[in-house]
Amino acid sequence: MKKKAILAVSFGTSYTETRELTIGAIEKAIGEAFPEYEVFRAFTSQMIIDKLRSRDGLVIDTVREAMEKLVWKGFKEVVVQPTHVMPGEEYDDMMSQVRPFEQQFDLIRYGGPLLGAEQDYLRLRDILISSTQEKLDEHTAMVFMGHGTAHRANIAYHKLGEMFHKAGHSRYFVGTVEAEPDIEASLKAVEGMWVKKVVLQPLMVVAGNHAHADMAGDDESSWKTRLSEKGYQVECIVKGLREFTGIQEMFVDHVKDALNS
Repeated sequence: MKKKAILAVSFGTSYTETRELTIGAIEKAIGEAFPEYEVFRAFTSQMIIDKLRSRDGLVIDTVREAMEKLVWKGFKEVVVQPTHVMPGEEYDDMMSQVRPFEQQFDLIRYGGPLLGAEQDYLRLRDILISSTQEKLDEHTAMVFMGHGTAHRANIAYHKLGEMFHKAGHSRYFVGTVEAEPDIEASLKAVEGMWVKKVVLQPLMVVAGNHAHADMAGDDESSWKTRLSEKGYQVECIVKGLREFTGIQEMFVDHVKDALNS
């Protein structure tokens, strides 16, 4: 019988307490859904890989190292499943490391990131609404903080924000740390709603440094501080997307789509 593997590729996180709740939860869900496959882990962030090695003695493979091990261990069929939010720079980096190994397997397939097809956006929108709507009333707005990128894939944040509003959820907004729409755009959008309270939630698979510092930190530049200074009551949900069961199921379905392609 041919040896089969699924390589789950994540950006990575140095937050030990959330790693297994997020990255580990996705890998576990995939493993349970496809018991005939062995599941392996790789990170795309070299900075996080180096930090975990030096700080904790924890060794995580790069994508290239993981592919080399799969070849060496004799796997013949491989599914590469990214857990990135969108096909941006990290996704491109993953693909550049995997491509040279394609001829060394009988079959290799690729699952999509969280957001790719139109149905992914609709599904994520509904998951986010159902998981946060109990916190909203006529005096509250919900702001999701994404990472943001100079990559063309940044359009995903604009698209998701538009989908909230087209579905009639006018007090849901999407902003980013490093691109557009930024915190200024988010502040302007919230001010136009005449609300008293703002709930912040990271739109990131893992609630890492951006969620803890840039969103919920006490620094004067954090989103929490900026909104508090405007007079809003601010609640921060420091929880990565991978902690939602619906998100885990989305990644499992992406593996299914890859196997059926």
